[in-house]
Amino acid sequence: MTSTTQQSRYRVEGMDCASCAAKIDTAVRRLQGVEDVSVSVTAGTMTVKHQGDEALAPAIAKRVTGLGYKVIPLPQSSAPIAKTEDESHACGCGHDHHDHSSHDHDHEGHDHDNGSGGHRHDHAGHSHKAQVEVVAGLHGHDHGPTSGPWWKSAKGRLTIASGVAVAAAWAIGKMVPELDAWIFTVAMLVGLIPIARRAFMAAIAGTPFSIEMLMTVAAIGAVIIGASEEAAAVVFLFLIGELLEGVAASKARASIQSLTDLVPKTALVEKDGKISEVQAESLPVGAIILVRPGDRISADGVIASGESAIDEAPVTGESTPVRKGAGSVVFAGTVNGDAALRVRVTAAAADNTIARVVKLVEEAQESKAPTERFIDRFSRYYTPGVVVVGALVAIIPPLFLGGAWGEWVYKGLAILLIGCPCALVISTPAAIAASLSSGARRGLLLKGGAVLENIGKVTAVAFDKTGTLTEGKPKVTDLVGLGTADAEVLRLAAALETGSSHPLARAILDRASADGIEVPSILDAKAIGGKGVSGTVDGLEVFFGSPQAAADKVSLAPEQSARIAALNDEGKTVSVLLAKGSVAGLLAMRDEPRADTAAGLKALTDAGIKTIMLTGDNKRTAQAIGKTLGIEVRAELLPEDKQRIVGELKRQGLRVAKVGDGINDAPALAAADVGIAMGGGTDVALETADAAVLHGRVGDVIEMIDLSKRTMSNIGQNITIALGLKGVFLVTTIIGITGLWPAILADTGATVLVTMNALRLLGGKRRQIAA
Repeated sequence: MTSTTQQSRYRVEGMDCASCAAKIDTAVRRLQGVEDVSVSVTAGTMTVKHQGDEALAPAIAKRVTGLGYKVIPLPQSSAPIAKTEDESHACGCGHDHHDHSSHDHDHEGHDHDNGSGGHRHDHAGHSHKAQVEVVAGLHGHDHGPTSGPWWKSAKGRLTIASGVAVAAAWAIGKMVPELDAWIFTVAMLVGLIPIARRAFMAAIAGTPFSIEMLMTVAAIGAVIIGASEEAAAVVFLFLIGELLEGVAASKARASIQSLTDLVPKTALVEKDGKISEVQAESLPVGAIILVRPGDRISADGVIASGESAIDEAPVTGESTPVRKGAGSVVFAGTVNGDAALRVRVTAAAADNTIARVVKLVEEAQESKAPTERFIDRFSRYYTPGVVVVGALVAIIPPLFLGGAWGEWVYKGLAILLIGCPCALVISTPAAIAASLSSGARRGLLLKGGAVLENIGKVTAVAFDKTGTLTEGKPKVTDLVGLGTADAEVLRLAAALETGSSHPLARAILDRASADGIEVPSILDAKAIGGKGVSGTVDGLEVFFGSPQAAADKVSLAPEQSARIAALNDEGKTVSVLLAKGSVAGLLAMRDEPRADTAAGLKALTDAGIKTIMLTGDNKRTAQAIGKTLGIEVRAELLPEDKQRIVGELKRQGLRVAKVGDGINDAPALAAADVGIAMGGGTDVALETADAAVLHGRVGDVIEMIDLSKRTMSNIGQNITIALGLKGVFLVTTIIGITGLWPAILADTGATVLVTMNALRLLGGKRRQIAA
């Protein structure tokens, strides 16, 4: 049902642990008019869906700053949104597409379905509001900004002050033993007062069972039963644990934010024949920038002139530099190699590839996986349950079993500390955030934890052909000289095609350029509609066109016709060159498979995953490509046919991923369990479907699946660590082996271990796919 819901995004500084996120979520969700809240610890962001009441946004900021955090509104589309989370999959795949009509060309028989529809992304709706920083006093909260050295943060300063107080209490206690209890109580209060204040603020905002409340009760209880020294030490250890959580969370957050450091701060702009240095963030679309050899490219753009090897590893993970010339797309943050380039800017700084990748990953971290949602629901009952168990342990043995009050109250307090859910709650989002960041750095973009979790369960992958399994543009595959040298056939054909922008003509000209052939000028060039082109080259009358048109002019020998038929059977488009009234040679062209396609498909098959090609191209071409790649082929399909076949595969019990260009495959992408868009950093690749492969490698599909499986394994390890340590210390506390100190170490240790284990995913390496 349509509603006028607004969505606001905020940067929340000082939010470094799972309990922080839970408190903020609960506090904001209780505001009248708020419909949904999504908080990401690792991204340090909060997204709120709320009614379009102008007074609500300040109320949200006030509520969060009242908890002691620093809140900064982020730029966001101000247009009302009307879709629900369940609708987002289908909506994302039907993203404002329109087709481009094909360009007529003189070659008959050009039957390639290039699948390259256009994509229109409307930025007009993104009227970015000015960023207004909303800062309130920290109200004694020890969560400060997470940037800078840890010892300069409020957390770090409080931890140091608590440590100094405990050390001073120990020294004074040795000198004046009779004041020992009072001195350690004072030392405890240095760290506990801010903690207790946070506990109170969280309680009135709707979170009575926060870790701060458990800590406060345990510390005060310990003082009451005469364990003030332990109470002071436990508070200090708790603060150390929180500080370590903050450092670990900052590492995860910085891993993706560090991508923004790849973009140079300045650029050399060419205007009116002069070169001037400007701030890269001020570059307008359409500006021409000069990129010197060895420099990083400062904006997304298209090469206007020049040719160079581009190192795209920082953005796409591509291990070898890619040779690019005029008309080629380049990304901000990539490194120019051996020659100067003039680049026309195609995206403003806020919309370049790296900025969009960072934004996508941060938003994806706010989208919770099914496992994470289950853990969240579980923790809501788990924490109150721990409080009940702690109370029962403290009360029942002294009341009914003759136990000593001091001993069992002490054990009950230890159980409160053991039961803190921080490690359990952070176990899933930490792993998912690390995986999303690791994937993004390798060009694997997944839109949220649910996608990351689901893609590892895929058992069948359906691929589009053109632009997915193949390069998306024809290449010259065969040069056949018939009484004329192969190079001469190419030279004459290139001369006739000079000036044409048709893909087949470009393929011939590109091949001539690659072979170092100097293309001669042509006289009296004349296009013959539907047949070919003729002209005079070096005083020689030549014609280049379709076999049918050539047969109308000269008689083709049986062996020549047989050769043309054989090339056609391989799915290739054949053109004939006539010179001096006879056949001089043949050129065959085809949209060839990507370099890694065969190896990528084999890796999927070796993993037990079914692969199938779904294409709108003609059967002859599709079967030829399919035979080369060893993949099942379904050809001459309309978009609704692809959608139907995906549905059939799902009804067979398969979990289906659909891989396409995100345009004419929209219905099938929506129907699949996971839709994956192939592309080179375009709006389609970043905003269509559930996931995107930034640099278009077929092998990256199996990498996504591997990343999902590693992530789920890591989450399993984290949950085992979190619950296992608590279980061990629960038993040892009840039987009297461990007490308050080990209890807080169990909680802090589990949280740090879980976070550090999740951060191992940041170091994931590219899978080596052998051909």
